[in-house]
Amino acid sequence: MKLILRFLKPHWKLCAVTILLLIVDVAGALFIPTLVAEMLNQGTSGAQFDQIVHTGIQMAAVSLAAGACAITGGYACATLSARVGKDMREAIYAKSLKLSVYDFRQFGTASITTRTISDITTIQTAMISTIQMVLPVPLVCILSLGLTYYLDMTMGLILLAVVVAVLLLAWRIMRSASPLFRRLQKLLDRLSAVLLENLTGVRVVRAFCSEGREEERMVTAFSHYANTSIKANRLFANLDGLSFFCINFFVVIVYWLSGGHISAGVLQIGDITALIEYAIMVLFFLMMAQMIILTLPRALECCERVRLVLDHSPEIVDLVERDPEAVAAAQDVLTFRDVSFRFKDAEEDTLGHLDFVCRRGETTAIIGGTGSGKSTVASLILRFHDVTDGAVLLNGTDIREMPQRYLRDHLAYVQQKAWLFSGTIAENLRYSRPDATEEELMHAADVAQAGDFIRSLPEGLNSFVAQGGTNFSGGQKQRLSIARALVKKPELYIFDDSFSALDFKTDAALRSALAAETQDAAVLIIAQRVSSIRHAHQIIVLHEGRMAGIGTHEELMETCQVYQEIYESQTKEAQEA
Repeated sequence: MKLILRFLKPHWKLCAVTILLLIVDVAGALFIPTLVAEMLNQGTSGAQFDQIVHTGIQMAAVSLAAGACAITGGYACATLSARVGKDMREAIYAKSLKLSVYDFRQFGTASITTRTISDITTIQTAMISTIQMVLPVPLVCILSLGLTYYLDMTMGLILLAVVVAVLLLAWRIMRSASPLFRRLQKLLDRLSAVLLENLTGVRVVRAFCSEGREEERMVTAFSHYANTSIKANRLFANLDGLSFFCINFFVVIVYWLSGGHISAGVLQIGDITALIEYAIMVLFFLMMAQMIILTLPRALECCERVRLVLDHSPEIVDLVERDPEAVAAAQDVLTFRDVSFRFKDAEEDTLGHLDFVCRRGETTAIIGGTGSGKSTVASLILRFHDVTDGAVLLNGTDIREMPQRYLRDHLAYVQQKAWLFSGTIAENLRYSRPDATEEELMHAADVAQAGDFIRSLPEGLNSFVAQGGTNFSGGQKQRLSIARALVKKPELYIFDDSFSALDFKTDAALRSALAAETQDAAVLIIAQRVSSIRHAHQIIVLHEGRMAGIGTHEELMETCQVYQEIYESQTKEAQEA
């Protein structure tokens, strides 16, 4: 509830207008049965026609006013819900951009997606229903019971007993429904995760002829969700039937007692109609409120899931708000000073005591076996993780002492798995610098050895790019990702095994063009192939998270056994191929 109030606060004026219109609508709906009773009593008691017409005009005016308030209130309520939902989605999206890789692991990508879309939709629906059908219940009950008690004390007490019985029934069923709706949201997360895996991994599924196995997983997820939904729907069905029984029970009692009361002169015929209308209205609102209250456990569970994301403290936060003071560009662009790093759930350090410097105008390379910590180095530079010990410096300043935005403005990162966004090639290349001209885009593409294939496309830079770049080959995606980094013109380029999908000829041409393009910047290349880095100014060899050697290719071939083994194994593979 605190979460809803947090997002309702900026829209308190619209909320107040919505509630005011709702009160007028309910008051009008309750006043109409009173006018109906008065008209019937006037007709049966021989009143003049003018009096009946006057009462009819009052009924018409009240009906029009109540109807106008109902329509306007419904529009205002829907607008309020839409604005609150928009604010919630923006808040979750903004928070998700601040979450680290470790934070995402805690929630799961599918769960974040479900919370942003499905959970907030559930909250919006519950908000509309609560405002329109639950908030009026106290007012309807008090006024209806008061008017019924005013007309006939016995009828008022009976209606009160029926109302209490229905409320107790709703409370008991709600307790039973709450765990079911909590389980439904968890099953929805599981369903989303399985579906996302099947859709994104469809090629692997087909390649291994596992359609039957994945279909079985999907059917199992659907079945668990359906069975739990059926159990929840049974509670609705029971509540509907029992609520209608209570309404009919009270109507029967009214008709049964009304004959004697009319004979005794306590009631008139019009009063009986009013009593039944009051009872139907209060029990109708109660029944609708019960149905909505039964869905509230699900909405409250969704609120809790959204709150957990919004209130989660990210692993990586800005320790300072201001950018570092402008200083002359340092020759040592990047410095690792005795850096060690350990994942939260690990027992040993992934990296230990790394000491090296990336200098302006030079290329530094990192090589090592699988699992040696190469990509973790890039994550530390980008501050996707914070070092456990030591410090990473950018132009002599600890990266923890600068905002993340400032840090990443000075870097260009090309990850191992190339990723392109849906849109055009030009839009993807401008992702790093929106104001880049077409000439700058094509220059970067030429350096990245992507210019020829872009020119071969009918639309050139305006050619369509599917989500993830699935309409391009792996090599084309890598070259476009490299071009995107070159457009930025940063102080430090980080290429995380970004040449793995390129053939040797393209790789050599790219490295040659890259050397001329990055003379005023530092370049860090993380690679698996010796051929991609042998001309680097310095090569860092990692082995089990430690520096096994540092130097040029020639120096390492003489002094570093690990590097020699890597070189010999790759040379042997090339000869055998």
